[in-house]
Amino acid sequence: MSRVEVSNVTMEFGQTTALDDVSIAFEDGGFFALLGPSGSGKTTLLRTIAGFYFPKSGTIRIGDRNVESVPVEKRDIGMMFQNYALFPNMSVADNIGFGLRVRKVPAAEEKKRISEALDLVQLGALANRRPSQLSGGQRQRVALARAIVTNPKVLLLDEPLSALDKTLRVDMQIELKRIQREVGITTIFVTHDQEEALTLSDRIGILRNGRIVQAGPPREVYDRPVDEFTAGFLGEANWLSASLLEDLTLPAQVDGHRFGTRPEALRISADTPDAGQNAVRGQVRQRIFAGAMATCLIDVGGSQWKLIARDRDIPELPGDGQVWVSWSPEDTLVVRA
Repeated sequence: MSRVEVSNVTMEFGQTTALDDVSIAFEDGGFFALLGPSGSGKTTLLRTIAGFYFPKSGTIRIGDRNVESVPVEKRDIGMMFQNYALFPNMSVADNIGFGLRVRKVPAAEEKKRISEALDLVQLGALANRRPSQLSGGQRQRVALARAIVTNPKVLLLDEPLSALDKTLRVDMQIELKRIQREVGITTIFVTHDQEEALTLSDRIGILRNGRIVQAGPPREVYDRPVDEFTAGFLGEANWLSASLLEDLTLPAQVDGHRFGTRPEALRISADTPDAGQNAVRGQVRQRIFAGAMATCLIDVGGSQWKLIARDRDIPELPGDGQVWVSWSPEDTLVVRA
């Protein structure tokens, strides 16, 4: 397996700059998610690493060699697409073994590797079926097995779970992470689904307008976003207006920063909160029951805030809805203004 390093890569399509001086490293054996809105450059970056596009400038290094001018078939990568791209006239086993036959792997070795890949994705009993006889999740596993059976240095995944329904997508997230850990392959995963990125990856990179905005471990990026865009893209946030800042304990100078909280960091009560807590007055406008969890919509200084908590942890509210909204100072989001 191999480390992937992208250095100062710029990619243009006509007058449009799709990647703007991008530098980022993907560690050996890690699971890295590229996340961003439509048009942010995440798929372009993945396809540039793969070799479908050659950058205008910059370098791409896989393992110990530069590959930015190497054609896709010589980069030693496995790739899985959103639509799986299975051959409808081939069996599961033949689909998985296609890349081995292209590489002229000896028949005995081909059979052994196909068998191992089938076992890995738990499809041994379906080896002779055609793709049309499989469920969406099973086709996804076949595509994954085909991508890794050649023992590539890097696995590139372009929104492979987006076509699945929610329940199956959650199941396949678990399976994909299990398989990646077993194989130990460096994996770069493109998704627009924030929850999927946080669930699967060891590290995430947020793209916007062809640039890497922030990269790091999922919890670090979620808890300490660098700007309002990243905070809002990875989850919901309540932002403090200037009029509320004076009596709060803040972890940075006010000038040049904006402050907020995540909805799950908030607590509400009719009584004055304990000393040491940040607190503001608010009025609960709506309480939304959703089974185990509940959401409260709260008017704070003319802005609508959101609290998310276990329903049973939310106290009974006063008749007029007037409450204290509190949170720990360390849970305050600090972003560039």
